[in-house]
Amino acid sequence: MKKIIIMVALSLSLFKAQADEGMWLPMLLGQQVYADMVKKGLKLTKEQLYSINKSSLKDAIIIFGGGCTGEIVSSQGLIFTNHHCGYSAISGASTVEHNYLRDGFYAYNKGQEIKSGLTVQFLDRIVDVTKEVEDQLKGLSWADRVKKIGDVYKAITDKVADKENELAGRIYPMFKGNQHIMYVYKTYRDIRLVGAPPESVGKFGGDTDNWEWPRHTGDFSVFRVYTSKDGKPTPYSADNVPLKPKHFLPVSIKGIKDGDFAMIYGYPGGTTRYETSYGIKLKNEIENPSLVGLRDVRLKLMHEQMIKDPAVKLKLADNYAGVANYWKFFDGETKQLIKYKVFDEKQAFENKFNAWAKGKPEYENIMADYAKNYAAWTPYSKMRQYLNEGILGSPLAGNASRLISLETVLLKSSTTAADLKKAVDAATAARAAFKESEDLPSDEKILASTAMMFYNDVDKNQHPIGFYEGIKNAYGSLNDEATFKAWAKDVFAKTMMLDDAKWKAFSDAPTAAALQEDPAFAYAAAFTKNYTSKYVSLRTDFMNKNDELGRAYLKGIMEMNPAAVNKMYPDANFSMRVSYGNVKSYNPRDAVHYDYVCTGKGILEKYVPGDYEFDLPAKQVELFKKKDFGQYIDKGRNDLVVSFITTNDITGGNSGSPVIDGNGNLIGLAFDGNYEALSHKIAFDKDLNRTINVDVRYVLWCIDKLGGAKNIIDELKLVR
Repeated sequence: MKKIIIMVALSLSLFKAQADEGMWLPMLLGQQVYADMVKKGLKLTKEQLYSINKSSLKDAIIIFGGGCTGEIVSSQGLIFTNHHCGYSAISGASTVEHNYLRDGFYAYNKGQEIKSGLTVQFLDRIVDVTKEVEDQLKGLSWADRVKKIGDVYKAITDKVADKENELAGRIYPMFKGNQHIMYVYKTYRDIRLVGAPPESVGKFGGDTDNWEWPRHTGDFSVFRVYTSKDGKPTPYSADNVPLKPKHFLPVSIKGIKDGDFAMIYGYPGGTTRYETSYGIKLKNEIENPSLVGLRDVRLKLMHEQMIKDPAVKLKLADNYAGVANYWKFFDGETKQLIKYKVFDEKQAFENKFNAWAKGKPEYENIMADYAKNYAAWTPYSKMRQYLNEGILGSPLAGNASRLISLETVLLKSSTTAADLKKAVDAATAARAAFKESEDLPSDEKILASTAMMFYNDVDKNQHPIGFYEGIKNAYGSLNDEATFKAWAKDVFAKTMMLDDAKWKAFSDAPTAAALQEDPAFAYAAAFTKNYTSKYVSLRTDFMNKNDELGRAYLKGIMEMNPAAVNKMYPDANFSMRVSYGNVKSYNPRDAVHYDYVCTGKGILEKYVPGDYEFDLPAKQVELFKKKDFGQYIDKGRNDLVVSFITTNDITGGNSGSPVIDGNGNLIGLAFDGNYEALSHKIAFDKDLNRTINVDVRYVLWCIDKLGGAKNIIDELKLVR
């Protein structure tokens, strides 16, 4: 094992360290950071936090699915994570007759647990490969470096790959490519659904309460990892047995109080704390407003249909939840960035950097080059957002665009019969999956609305040539909403994407001409090819130049004032991190104080029978009114604590992360941030930043009292 060299970074807030800011690599905790953790209440040693040779907290933390965190909470491989992280598996296991999403689900024995198709990954080890990478890239131009680095990474990770034991390496560039660290993961593929509350509990408050405090959501679900009988990762089999983990988290029902130490382990997906003022300007003025406006339209049109029919609600639930989550986030992010004048702060720092960089050839042109790079790309940024969030935001158009790969096969003179069959079979399977989740009424309206929005809002010179002229000739004025509605109605009526007979006729004798005549494909292909043929290269050049400048900029920042560099964490990139802080109330604005917990009393105050977002199971209402909280009661409040807030620094990917006390016990599950600090991906707010967590006592109460699954409780190691 190579010694890991610590690279240092710092806050861009003019070198001022921010209280509780930082997503730290647990294996790279500096003495100053560790001492601060101990001062705040940590009782564990560094080796108990992270160890290569002994079991430690890191061995209980998993990548759950494709983008969440989970934790092992029993000696039998039991997983706790968020309800929204398990949402796809829960909805996928549901039918109209057995609607586990609506009604909840608990396995009262292991034989009732449901195959999910999910995977989880455990961190096995970490290796610093910076020297190995940089030795092979030395002397290359940036363009050649970009071309070669993927092959360099692959050659290194190939050395540690072990298919039999499901081990694979993944290299993360840290500090904007100034360091390279390889994480080796072990993947398990037999993951089963053990329990989930009714959606009215797991998503209580819906989109109204999303990113808000106070919050009363029971955002949890329960799964289990299975292995072969000899403990190895293996695909699903009835003969598999529960995992025997290296470490699992004891579960504390002692309760919390304001000021208590809180630590969060997990896999934060991404931050850009070193973003420039140019990036802030583009985000505030074009990217975020475009995304929010387009998602707003899509959500309203889906919601109109979902409230009419439970079957449609179930069908669209997963897609709707994904669109809604970051619709509100990006709206709030822009408002907070503007409110707290982050652009001005970044610009002031850049002026200081320019003054320092004067006369230093390696750094003196960085900010001027940033300005040129953004000026070259900005005119096309809105068009890209309108394509991705608008045109392809229609499920029909999005799926039709994937047929471009089939068109390529059909047009190739070298295509064999076997190649063609493979491509057609793949398209047929994709079409079948699309049809299962398609809601025709909402999608037809989405198609019409987003096509019209693109026409009205995007520079006419960037439109696909001839497309809108064709609509005008066939249907009438492009300024009339009825024109687009009539066009969309015809697309849906005539496309083979929705007509089984037409699809069969095509798949039996596929030709490029027949595909190109399909109205859904013609629409999606027109916009997609317009972008790929004219603008993809501009986007690639923009991103590559930004990466080149970012690497040099960060290196310069670290040289600018090394004595002030006292924070040592890179931007989040879905590698394991730990953040620490305290349970803490806050004052979001004048004359308003927010307590650090929410309780059952607040749930009943929000409860609206039959409401789409604030309904509750009748049994829960009855138990709450009786104050039947069992061993999970908070005696000081004579109530059940539902959620609490901490000052921890987290971001997307931390969903499902364990909130751990100073002794290493689980006290909650992180699931959200607060609206007042939604600029956190770019700028951490030391006063207002809060992480919203479901209290583990509420999780256990839902499992035990509401769900009747005492077998799950008996499996845990409870700390009283």
